[in-house]
Amino acid sequence: MRDLKFEVAKEVLDLGVKIITARIVDVQNIDLNSDFEVYKNEELEKIKGNWEGKKYKDDPVLEGFRDLHTKVGRSNRDYVASPEGLRWSFLERGRFPHINTLVDIYNLISLKTGLALGAHDIDKVQGNITLRLTKGDEVFIPLGKTEPTTIFPGEYGYVDDENNVICRLEVLQVEPTKVSTNSKDIFVIIEGNVKTSPKYVENAAKEVCELITKFCGGTYSFL
Repeated sequence: MRDLKFEVAKEVLDLGVKIITARIVDVQNIDLNSDFEVYKNEELEKIKGNWEGKKYKDDPVLEGFRDLHTKVGRSNRDYVASPEGLRWSFLERGRFPHINTLVDIYNLISLKTGLALGAHDIDKVQGNITLRLTKGDEVFIPLGKTEPTTIFPGEYGYVDDENNVICRLEVLQVEPTKVSTNSKDIFVIIEGNVKTSPKYVENAAKEVCELITKFCGGTYSFL
């Protein structure tokens, strides 16, 4: 197992980003885990009940991500934070995406908490990872694409030592480091904002790591 370091630039912290990351090793990810499917469906019913009669867009956690986008000059119409997209899909359309067990786990916690969660295959990451403001010359290959796409300077993003973006804002992950059923060594992101307490982010980080290791095996540590 190679070393992996994670750092956050001060200018990103000054924006109000709250971040916890973890590493989970020896993962045994599969497409469908029947025990997790039972758990997931129970949790989805609870989430639906919790938001009945309420407007999910009024959630201050989601508002905090919109504020972050405004600070870095990104349109909230064009750049929707992943947890807001999940809420819209589930509460407005009744859909919860299935990718694989590990990805479904962190999407479930994101849907539940409003925090931005993601995971990346460390074997596909070049060197270490830094959360920093972009310069505009980074290599960014969005999920589902094969060729790089332009990225703007002044955004915040997770970038490896070879200048590859692995996650843009908390909106777009990338194709090269996506988690598959072959991924064994996982970098997990749990991100909040000025509207979330450190404890709220910590609790979500612990919950997602314990669920992943329960249903996908492995051991976790915070970076």
